[in-house]
Amino acid sequence: MRRFARLLQYAGIVAAVVGLSKLHASAIAANSYDYTTSARFGWSMVYIVVLGVAAYGLGMPDLPRSPRQALAGAVGAAALAALGMSFVQLIAGDALLPRFVVFGSALALVPWYLICVIVANEGRQMDLDRDRVILVGTSADGDALRDELRRSPERPAIVTAIVNTEQARATPDGERPLERMVERTNATLVVLDRDAQADETVVHQAAVLHERGIRMRTLSLFYEQWLGKLPLVELERVSLLFDIGEVHRARYTRVKRLVDVAFAVIGLALFVLAVPFVFAANLAANRGPLLFRQTRVGKNREEFDICKFRTMSPDGDGAGEWTTEDDPRITPFGRLLRRTHVDELPQALNILRGELSMVGPRPEQPRYVDELVEKIPFYDLRHVVRPGLTGWAQVKYHYGADESDAMEKLQYEFYYLRHQRLSLDLRVIGRTIRSVLTREGR
Repeated sequence: MRRFARLLQYAGIVAAVVGLSKLHASAIAANSYDYTTSARFGWSMVYIVVLGVAAYGLGMPDLPRSPRQALAGAVGAAALAALGMSFVQLIAGDALLPRFVVFGSALALVPWYLICVIVANEGRQMDLDRDRVILVGTSADGDALRDELRRSPERPAIVTAIVNTEQARATPDGERPLERMVERTNATLVVLDRDAQADETVVHQAAVLHERGIRMRTLSLFYEQWLGKLPLVELERVSLLFDIGEVHRARYTRVKRLVDVAFAVIGLALFVLAVPFVFAANLAANRGPLLFRQTRVGKNREEFDICKFRTMSPDGDGAGEWTTEDDPRITPFGRLLRRTHVDELPQALNILRGELSMVGPRPEQPRYVDELVEKIPFYDLRHVVRPGLTGWAQVKYHYGADESDAMEKLQYEFYYLRHQRLSLDLRVIGRTIRSVLTREGR
């Protein structure tokens, strides 16, 4: 249902722009023209992309939960796209698309976006009603799972019951607690931890339930499919022996590099445009060097210097501490640069040099890497691929300020390594754009 809502939204965008463009060409313009053979056809396709990116970036139709949020998102997405296209026309010095098409499409799409939000919310509720989970595991795992499902699941679900292996085990007199609990709670999915998978009576009940249409998942597989991460508590060395796109698929590696270069060229242009503004603002509110360089660990543990606009006071840049979200070393203007992610633009140079990719695990400082390799199982596996400007861990977990956050992010990075492909990279880039436009995270 939610996927249908997204398709409905993008179909509406295409219909609005193409429909109004044809109407303008045949009935509104002083001199009628053939829309499909004119230069305006190509620019209308560009406007469709701009409208789609703006809608996705502001979370339409998935994120709004209330009518007020839905209206704000719908108006914001339409207005942002219309203003963006108007700015392009201003820079070009030409009416690439008629105002009738640009602003008419934006106005027509506001109610359409609201309809799509309603459809998406209906689908979300259907998903919640469908995925009712019983966990056979520890109460600690259950509490963690409930917390994860409240935060940012890839697929929504609710935990209806938590039982340990002892409670789920069948008794000699024929009692089948797990089967009875599924019937009582109307569960649709049973998740088994390692202990439960090793108990024959629990597995036998699971097999019976599976035959009745109840879905079964290991705890690790549920985390992967519903939460987009691989839990460290469930991992063994053998479970990490999977193909990694950047290591095992040459075609993916080449295409990924082309995508990196394309985005880096755009980023470099934005960097050049931003330099005079950041330089002028630094003179007033952030005195010190324009750029900040710091050694980070890249692919195969090779070190390189990452480049950013400086956001901390000069004395604080080299302090060698974890950076927290409310770090006192960050200047007021630096906080603005971080909030808008403008401070990241100089990293386009790192991408062009091949030290960074657009998407991958974020690179850490060498001293942190040495500490984390000692403390966190399999941490060094993240260095088999090129680090990224953004990553799956960043769009899922946002900010990391200590070792526990590093461990949390590593679980998402393992998921990325396991599923590394171009479609996931583009998904991460899209979610990063959404995060920037909606000012989520860091």
